Amino acid sequence: MHIPSPSDMAEVTRLTRSGRLREAMALLRKGQAPASDAAHTPKASNSDTAMPDPGEVARSMMGAMFGNAPDTAASPTAAPAQSRFRRARAKPAQDDPRFRTRRYSAVAGSRDYKLYVPASLPTGPVPLVVMLHGCTQSPDDFAAGTRMNELAEEQGFLVAYPAQSKAANVKKCWNWFSAADQMREQGEPSLIAGITREIMAEHAVDPGRVYVAGLSAGGAAAAIMGAVYPELYAAVGVHSGLPRGAARDMASAFAAMQGANVATVPVSGQVVPTIVFHGDGDKTVHPANAESVITQASAGNRFTVKSEDGRAAGDVAWQRTVHTDAGGRAVLENWTIRGAGHAWSGGSQAGTYTDPNGPDASREMLRFFFAQTA
Repeated sequence: MHIPSPSDMAEVTRLTRSGRLREAMALLRKGQAPASDAAHTPKASNSDTAMPDPGEVARSMMGAMFGNAPDTAASPTAAPAQSRFRRARAKPAQDDPRFRTRRYSAVAGSRDYKLYVPASLPTGPVPLVVMLHGCTQSPDDFAAGTRMNELAEEQGFLVAYPAQSKAANVKKCWNWFSAADQMREQGEPSLIAGITREIMAEHAVDPGRVYVAGLSAGGAAAAIMGAVYPELYAAVGVHSGLPRGAARDMASAFAAMQGANVATVPVSGQVVPTIVFHGDGDKTVHPANAESVITQASAGNRFTVKSEDGRAAGDVAWQRTVHTDAGGRAVLENWTIRGAGHAWSGGSQAGTYTDPNGPDASREMLRFFFAQTA
């Protein structure tokens, strides 16, 4: 792959956001100028059909981060992909008065979001969990797959689902790889933070119990939010994502997704309590990124580290590494799911990009979250 010029990278980003992936990859690989005639522009596809070599590898790296189907598990002992990964379109919740669509607007733009207010919500200040979906997903889809609304009814908290727009990314990916979307009070981070603050202003939210989590591109966006807004979010959940600063453009995004030269941009000395889930069979985002997220969140601090092994539904093995502070409080957790690919662990088949086997990532994230306060 040649080293693109800054003007080339700007064009690559524009082409990718427009769904013109073949042209973007041609520009990255060979430096060839893309065809300008719209009549000859290849049509974006959601199929699993790979690009011809050498683009095949690049397209597989796109995976769920840029809108393709999730990969299957690498382990030969894993269940077939049909049973482990659900790709059916989730049915949106229609006319549910507890789950309404709203719109937030600011200098950086506008985004829709959905807010779930459970019928069982207790009086007084309650926690707020902000959920950032993956590529091609929607708030309804992500809610169905993670079952977070059901857990909100059970445990009494608000859930918000910011929705990425097709205008910002044709595959509805959060633009985690864009330098402009990794900064405080700029771009997409400012919109997500604005949505969070709007909900806090309109509802009885405990400001010390506000959390953010996401999957894939949403997981990378959640890591960014924790890094640039540590005073707003008491804890972060990253599922199959990457750390802030892992990429600054498309070329570095591909490298980071392969596990090469994963950056961990330093943050302040403040530790960001973080829980991470990642399958060690993930072919879309290399599992090395999980440890990079933890390293970044630790802000250079040292903790007591202990690991334990276990098994979950479907006889899926996992390892959990817990980092505790001097007071014995767990501030970082890293879950490695053996043989799992790029999908929400323990998720419901009612949503997309879920693996019904493995530890219940939603419930474990909530356990970790609610032990943390800002």
